[in-house]
Amino acid sequence: MQFMCLIYSDPANNPVPETPEFGEMMQGYGAFSKHVQETGKLVAGDALLGVETATTVSVREGKTETMDGPFMETKEVLGGYYLLECDDLDDAIKLAAQIPTAKFGRIEVRPVM
Repeated sequence: MQFMCLIYSDPANNPVPETPEFGEMMQGYGAFSKHVQETGKLVAGDALLGVETATTVSVREGKTETMDGPFMETKEVLGGYYLLECDDLDDAIKLAAQIPTAKFGRIEVRPVM
């Protein structure tokens, strides 16, 4: 069964680039990515560019409308994702807890339909 792990954090709480904390986080991501690749659980995954690069699209009465930025104004933003092949929800939660951002942000785990 596939699970999407959506990685959310408040940019104000993220480790600052070029600090030891940032380096530790990036090493954690490298180790996690390697682990899920080697165990055959990784389907896909990537970081996303900042919310300032987002475009929100909607269609109303047949007309496509766009808006710069994310749909909602929130402190926590979607920074990336992993799509994982897991045995069950418990397996997905166990893996999500190993994603480095779980220490200062949140990981939303959702089954794929």
